[in-house]
Amino acid sequence: MNDRHDDPTRLESDESVLPRPESDARQAQAPVHSPPTADRTEREPEIEAKPGDQQAARVPWVAIVVALVVVAALLGWGAYGHWREKRQAAQTQQDTAQFVPTVRVAPAKREDDPVKLVLPGQTEAFQTANIFARATGYISDRRVDIGSRVKKGDLLVRIAAPDLDQQLAQAKAQLAQVQAALQQAQAQVTQAQASLNLQSTNLERTNSLTQRGFETVQNQQTQQTTVQSQQAGLATAQAGVKVGEANVKAQQATVDRLQALTAFENVVAPFDGVVTARNVEVGDLVNADMGSGTPMFTVDEDDVLRTVVRAPQYSSAGVRDGLEAKITAPEIPSRTFSGKVARTSVALLYSSRTLTAEVDVQNPDGVLRPGLFVNVALDIPRTEPHVLVPADALIFDQHGMRVAVVDGDHVKLQKIDIYRDLGTSVEVKNGLKGGERLVLDAPVDLTDGSKVTVKQ
Repeated sequence: MNDRHDDPTRLESDESVLPRPESDARQAQAPVHSPPTADRTEREPEIEAKPGDQQAARVPWVAIVVALVVVAALLGWGAYGHWREKRQAAQTQQDTAQFVPTVRVAPAKREDDPVKLVLPGQTEAFQTANIFARATGYISDRRVDIGSRVKKGDLLVRIAAPDLDQQLAQAKAQLAQVQAALQQAQAQVTQAQASLNLQSTNLERTNSLTQRGFETVQNQQTQQTTVQSQQAGLATAQAGVKVGEANVKAQQATVDRLQALTAFENVVAPFDGVVTARNVEVGDLVNADMGSGTPMFTVDEDDVLRTVVRAPQYSSAGVRDGLEAKITAPEIPSRTFSGKVARTSVALLYSSRTLTAEVDVQNPDGVLRPGLFVNVALDIPRTEPHVLVPADALIFDQHGMRVAVVDGDHVKLQKIDIYRDLGTSVEVKNGLKGGERLVLDAPVDLTDGSKVTVKQ
């Protein structure tokens, strides 16, 4: 023990081992005495290390061991997680390779019945007449108005044309004059014929006397000249008759023309129909032969209506005369009108590639009116059968347009050609025969020969 106290270095090391706060605390709690310096020196070597000091010395080693254990546990847990993820990935890859998708299917329907096509159309009057004046004058009487039903020959208006009436009267008088001149020419022909007959008789008598010597040759020749003169006079009279006849015909034509014009003073309906426009009133002045202006009336024949439709190019081959049609109007939902295609334009319009067709519709009760928008349903015969495929079955990729056909528990990707797109379905003209089961909403990874399960 003396050695420990004698070695100052060793004492300092021991003191450094002891925790200072505890020694300071013990010193603070110890009573204060003033022992001799020698006693204090002798007691200091008796200080020994306590169990708490040894525990404090072992704390860093425990912390290191605990840290090592934690790190080892973390490394082990990480290795286990990595191994588990790798195993799951391998299992997923294996499940994917062996996965058999469950698909919905729908049949491909063979369509060989007529194509039902609904086209917009417009009704038009079977005949429409714009009536203009053929006589110049004033409207003296008007018998019809807009919406009036008329029959063929019914009076629409009467035109007062005094100038035309006077021209007709003058023409008739001139006709009577030329007819009298013709009669005069015919009388002259009769007179010339009688004179010729008399001179011919005298010539025969003179010839007989001359032969017997009772008449001179000079008188004979004079008689012959007279006969020739009478023959020329007869020819002149006959020519006058022909001139008179020609004058009568010319004047008769003038009278007939004026009579026809005066007949137009009474404007009548050209056919049975309805007055759809009226542009004159009593007292209005109308001029003859004004075909480019505003007509006096417009009359439509509406007991039969033309319904004009334009069929697209793909169905134009089946639109022919006699094809049945059903016409419906949005304003008359409770009725369906029957008609037939009566005529087509044969040639398609270059601007729209459509065929103009007219459907005649009987309209005896006048329910349909010209100018209505209607829907025309046609059953167009197919030139060749097609297959109807749901739009959900289409697959479009780098190989083109295809469908997945279920054959047993495998699929075959079949290339198709679309004929017509109907929105929710399409018509196919090549690739399918009808009756095949087609996969709907095919998975993106579906390949040719893939195994599938059909959803029941």
